[in-house]
Order: sequence, then C-alpha cells, then structure tokens
Amino acid sequence: MNPEKGEILCFNKPYRWTSFDLVYKVRGKLKHHIGAPRLKVGHAGTLDPLATGVMIICTGKATKLIDQLQAHTKEYVATLKLGATTPSFDRETEEDNTYPTSHLTPQLIEQTLKQFQGTIMQVPPIYSAVKIDGKRAYEYARKGRDVQLKAKPLTIDEIELTHCDLDNQSITIRVVCSKGTYIRALARDIGQALGSGAYLTDLCRTRIGDYRLDDCLDIHTFDQWLANQTFETQDP
Repeated sequence: MNPEKGEILCFNKPYRWTSFDLVYKVRGKLKHHIGAPRLKVGHAGTLDPLATGVMIICTGKATKLIDQLQAHTKEYVATLKLGATTPSFDRETEEDNTYPTSHLTPQLIEQTLKQFQGTIMQVPPIYSAVKIDGKRAYEYARKGRDVQLKAKPLTIDEIELTHCDLDNQSITIRVVCSKGTYIRALARDIGQALGSGAYLTDLCRTRIGDYRLDDCLDIHTFDQWLANQTFETQDP
C-alpha cells in the first residue's frame, strides 16, 4: 500500500458526518501511519450529513481519478415520509406543510414511480451546495432568502418500490441514477406527483460503479485495518 503514490479506498460514511469529516479523518490516520507531514486526499461524490453509505476516498496521485469515479452510476436506498414536506426535503428542517394520504395505494405509488424512470429534468434543492453568484445555495436558504435554481437533466436507470407502509405513511425505494441526482429532490417530486407531499427520512448510497457497500471500510476500525497493511516507500 502506498498512499502517497495513490490509493482508492471505499468507506461507509457515518450518519451525521460531512464528507469533509471523513476525508479529514482518513487523511489524519494515513499521515500518522506513513509518517508523512502532508498527504493529498479527496473524495468522489458528496453525501449529505444525514446520509450514509459508499464514499470513495482517493489519495496521492489517485486523486486525478476523482472526476472519472464521480461519473459512475450510483445506487441508493431511500425512505420517504408521505403526507408532509420540509423546506430542505429531508429531516434537516421541520415539517412546513401536511397533505392527505388516504388516496394512496401501493399500486398508485408503483405507477407514479415509473414516471421518473429515464431522462428527467430536476431542480436541485435550495439546501444544496449548488453555487449561485459564488455562494452555495444553502447559504441563501439558511438566511431565508428565496433563490431560483435551474432544472438540470439527469437519468434514472432504475427506480422501484421495495417497502410500503401506508399505515405509517412511509415507503422505501431503490434508485439507480446518474451523477448529479439529488435524492432529496426526487423525494419532493414524487410527493408532488402523488399529491401527498413527501420528504426524505433515510438515505444510504449502496453503490458507486463497482464499489459496493459490502466492500466498504469502517472509519471506526480503520486503524486496525491499517495495522495489517504493508506500506511501500514512496518513490524518490
């Protein structure tokens, strides 16, 4: 193993950690193990703090592969609450509206989900890192400012209903999609199409390309994993 020359590592990002939190921890642990004062480390594909799952971490010269890795197809498992919305489309903010759900059936939900398969246009969430005049959209949102974001094309390769609990106004879906897809925004759009509102309550990225959740490292046991690795000396 040679982190300075370049490694690609796959982690399961913990709940409530930012993507930068994970990069910071990985960099620190690697620097400690190889005794290097500096080490270039980056990630391929941001995850929101409230999401978990596959995050690819690149080190050294492998950081040049980040754009390529980010372009890979991604798979998510998402749980949505029906009958309500939040400004952030997830649990970061409080519910702002409620809607009827008595008309919902599993059949209606499955039919509605089919509308989102293929190439669609999606407006990113205002609570996102999209840049507007040099600032992140979430900076405007948290100050209560209303800004308009443009819809962007993306591709949903697969979308399926994997669990339906209408008694508790909850559904779980599996989504295979292209780079740039906001699952929070997809939850918003599904809620609108159902006429019931919806927001994201749980999200796990289960795959990026061929990198799968089952293959991920755990940051909490990363030190033990590193202790079992053989480190090569950086080429002069």
